[in-house]
Amino acid sequence: DAFMEYSNGTLEVTGPNATAHIFATYPAPYLSLINGFADQVMSTAVLLLAIFAIFDTRNNSVPKGLEPIAVGLLIIVLTCSLGMNSGCAMNPARDLGPRLFTAIAGWGMEVFTAGNNWWWVPIVAPMLGGVLGAMIYIVFIEIHHSDTHPGEENDVYDKYELTNM
Repeated sequence: DAFMEYSNGTLEVTGPNATAHIFATYPAPYLSLINGFADQVMSTAVLLLAIFAIFDTRNNSVPKGLEPIAVGLLIIVLTCSLGMNSGCAMNPARDLGPRLFTAIAGWGMEVFTAGNNWWWVPIVAPMLGGVLGAMIYIVFIEIHHSDTHPGEENDVYDKYELTNM
């Protein structure tokens, strides 16, 4: 009833009485599709890179038990710095499920065409950003840890070998 009262009986995706953005992410009017894609890739890459650093025991990691607080603060920082552009999805599940819900619940198929067909960006870009952030951490930080003792093998290379599944 609150949505219907606010929007004068019409559930809108865009415009002054839009309410669909409460559930899923939509780009700001000034944001291009390419810049929004880059924004989502970068934010997710930074998120994964920092999460790898927080939980890496061979790194100067966060004190035991404070990892959830560190991750929460990380998400707050990323959302405050990049959220104005498009809501900072950083997770396909954060956007696709709610977008499907709004399409079914009365907002219609415009949820997939709004923002120059924006719907695919918060699904594809975080997946690419996650892989990018993880690879950056592995290649530039994790494989360079030199805390192995004489006689021990460094299993980092084996850990990420595709045949070692």
